[in-house]
Amino acid sequence: MALLTLSGIRVRYGSVEVLHGIDMHVEEGEIVTILGANGAGKSTTLLAVSGLVRPFEGDIRLDGESLLRLKPHQVVGLGVSQSPEGRRVFGSLSVLENLDLGAFLVKDGPKRSKTLEWIFSLFPRLAERKGQLAGTLSGGEQQMLAIGRALMAQPRLLLLDEPSLGLAPLLVRSIFETIRTINASGVTVLLVEQNASAALKLATRGYVLEVGNMVMEAPAKDLLADPAIREAYLGG
Repeated sequence: MALLTLSGIRVRYGSVEVLHGIDMHVEEGEIVTILGANGAGKSTTLLAVSGLVRPFEGDIRLDGESLLRLKPHQVVGLGVSQSPEGRRVFGSLSVLENLDLGAFLVKDGPKRSKTLEWIFSLFPRLAERKGQLAGTLSGGEQQMLAIGRALMAQPRLLLLDEPSLGLAPLLVRSIFETIRTINASGVTVLLVEQNASAALKLATRGYVLEVGNMVMEAPAKDLLADPAIREAYLGG
């Protein structure tokens, strides 16, 4: 049984349907990436998994259990957390306070402390700036914080939405290496990323979403080698 399964998911905003019956699955231990142009429905897919938007048709299952009737915090409680597009850190709170908010469902104090130590080992810059207001961090540091905050919930499945957006190439490489390390620790990753080349080099498998329709699924190495994918998403 797959860790995550989406079956026939349809989502609309008002009268506009943005996901047209998509199917996908994520196996435990994988890194799976979703490719697609702006407006394809990639972020909406992650929001549907998180419970932040509600499909009007289809089902989303985690370990065989439907998530559709659950509130977002209940989805987090089952082991799914998200680092959103645009980071969305709480700028008036410190780095440490932002991280603490990510662990709001974790009642085990020693476990929280151990997770925090792990995040500081992944992102030493956050440890250096733990008392600093999040709004004064650089873009790269805010991205580290957004990922760290999601990890504080101790997820089995981490949803990452555009983690490299707006970052310098050196920082992009660092963020992607950290995602690899997070996955190696046992966290499954579902990744939305416009840097298609970097995402496919990192991922196990990939899906291609076009205007709300899932049009392709293949091993990441096959997508990297596909001429049509190279033309559309990798610059030829």
